[in-house]
Amino acid sequence: MRMPRRHLGRRLLLIGLGLGVCCAGAVSLAQFRGGGGRRRGPPDPANVDRGSIPTWDVDPHFKHDVFTFVRIKYRSTQDHSSYAWWTDFPDADLNLSWRLNQLTSLKVDPVGKVIEILDDALLDYPFAVMSGVPAIEMDADEAAHLRRYMLNGGFVLVDDFWSDRNYEHFYREVVKQVFPNREPVELPLSHPIFHCVYDLKELPQIPNVGFAVSNRYTGITSEDPEGKPAHYRAVFDDKGRIMMLMCHNTDLGDGWEEEGTDPWFFKEFSEKKAYPLGINIIFYVMTH
Repeated sequence: MRMPRRHLGRRLLLIGLGLGVCCAGAVSLAQFRGGGGRRRGPPDPANVDRGSIPTWDVDPHFKHDVFTFVRIKYRSTQDHSSYAWWTDFPDADLNLSWRLNQLTSLKVDPVGKVIEILDDALLDYPFAVMSGVPAIEMDADEAAHLRRYMLNGGFVLVDDFWSDRNYEHFYREVVKQVFPNREPVELPLSHPIFHCVYDLKELPQIPNVGFAVSNRYTGITSEDPEGKPAHYRAVFDDKGRIMMLMCHNTDLGDGWEEEGTDPWFFKEFSEKKAYPLGINIIFYVMTH
């Protein structure tokens, strides 16, 4: 049976993140500009503008033995950038890949991939992201394929959806179709995913850059209409492995995508929260 290359990720991450991480507090980085910023329509994954995001070479003998940022291409009822598969694409994908390459000795694909749910190529990669999911649609075939992917060792990070209404939509449309007999579990701050590389002191809530800058002096970080905090809910398999992590009422992707937009946002959210948590999540799910 075809399975995601989890053994590869576990080996590389134990070596890379165990030896190559800079500091175990906030990430200390030099800011740079990203690519073209937010898009109004679906971009072409085959023609991505890297902007000033650095690139690097992958050893041709180990071109398949690298960590690859995979974004799942899904269907949605609304085609705009906050409710579609390309939310924060491609800068979030490229920036996080670069920071992993820069901050760790992990071998990383500089490009990443966009893969449709029903594409069997998804089964070649142990880590995948679904971003901006408030209007996602999923049929039975897609749910079955996603279930096969996760039960066979794959992991899905769900990011950038705010409000109870949008959570309930994702819960009904995806979670209960994919795993009708499993329930998400709220992860407390004490869970090791928040401490395994960087020791986070709070459950990070990262707003989009415009909201953050507008509320710079109020301290408000919640885009939820009722001002609710961030929630991190996981779906586990029968052995206790996290198959899906839902980052609700927060926007990790914007912390990666928009690091070059505003110096204050970069210092307060990209360095202190988005990159440390992203690295923690990757390390934890690929080694457990």
